[in-house]
Amino acid sequence: MFYPDLTPYSYANHGRDSFTDMTTGYRSVSFTAPYQRTNIGWLDAKEPWPAGSVPAAFAEKLQAVLAVQAVNECLGHHDCDLCPDDPPADRQTWRRPGHLRACSGTGEIRVPAQPGGSAFAAPRLIGHYVLDHGYRPPQEFIDAVLAFDLDCPAEPGWARFPWIPSDAEVSDG
Repeated sequence: MFYPDLTPYSYANHGRDSFTDMTTGYRSVSFTAPYQRTNIGWLDAKEPWPAGSVPAAFAEKLQAVLAVQAVNECLGHHDCDLCPDDPPADRQTWRRPGHLRACSGTGEIRVPAQPGGSAFAAPRLIGHYVLDHGYRPPQEFIDAVLAFDLDCPAEPGWARFPWIPSDAEVSDG
């Protein structure tokens, strides 16, 4: 699914986000998104996308963001169409030599935009796109990832994820 970078988010434009903090025993919240979401990294092999190197600190921090959250996960997987057409049957866990991320995924991530009040919405495959295909996101996203404080405690009120409203519906998994 292709959406140009820095355009308004519309992939799951039903107005709700389902968010999982994977550091707290898969505790989840669901809420109507009270913030503007901006597309980043929704690539397609048929559309041009920016390539280039990224700072090592950004790549490392992006992996850390991917490790702690999952947004709008669905039942199916999206296969990277930038990869060759002949991968093994188990694409979800397939790691090619020299490559850091699986080439199939589901769900999204959110990164608070600077200044606050909005968030970048990226597919979870963004790590694969950056590390394995040389995708270079816009500088605004790189800066936001580097500024994202992942050490902020998750409680009370999901403080680590400032876009989650205090009245979100909590589900302990």
